[in-house]
Amino acid sequence: MWKEDGVIEPVLSGAAQKVSDSEVRKIVLSYLVHNCFKETAETFIACSGMKRTADCSVDIDKRKPIYNHVLEGNVLKAVELTNLLAVDLLPTNKDVHFELLTLHFVELVRAKDCAGALELAQKELRDFSEQEHYREKLQDCMALLAYEEPETSPMFSLLSMDHRQSVADALNCAILAHANLPSYTSMERLLQHTTVVRQYLNQELGKDGPPVFTLKAYLKG
Repeated sequence: MWKEDGVIEPVLSGAAQKVSDSEVRKIVLSYLVHNCFKETAETFIACSGMKRTADCSVDIDKRKPIYNHVLEGNVLKAVELTNLLAVDLLPTNKDVHFELLTLHFVELVRAKDCAGALELAQKELRDFSEQEHYREKLQDCMALLAYEEPETSPMFSLLSMDHRQSVADALNCAILAHANLPSYTSMERLLQHTTVVRQYLNQELGKDGPPVFTLKAYLKG
């Protein structure tokens, strides 16, 4: 049964288990390490009294510059550092490689280097156009060249910080997966699990079950 205080009573099997403070701290730390918040992670460890089981700063020190270069639109430097860290990552991860190349294209357009953007399209992006999976985004990128002020075009989102952030996150996840580390944080997996469980309970219990979980609604509450 779903109760007003948000606790699920044992309608399936077994009673709900309380999450310990130690487990919560581990979830928070995994988020900080995943997203390269080195100083914050170190402060969190010190303030929470957690034991440092391993020095994670080396991993962060290698990933953070790559992440920041993408956020700054310096794609070539990010690619260079990625190739030094994981030499076979981009050749084997076509989706991430495509995202980096198209971001570089966009940054060239932003800098009014249309000749450079066209050269990149001819040398690096032409092969992607043969696959439908990439074609639509390629067409949107190429359409930017038709506008004197691409920031005001219908494809303006390609020049947004959100787009850079999305590419940076995708590359970061790929680097972690390449190193056989979790590509998603415990917090993300927990939210995914919560969403699925609440959806299942809502379908099974109807009006006696909890509402479908959405992060936006939860944060407002």
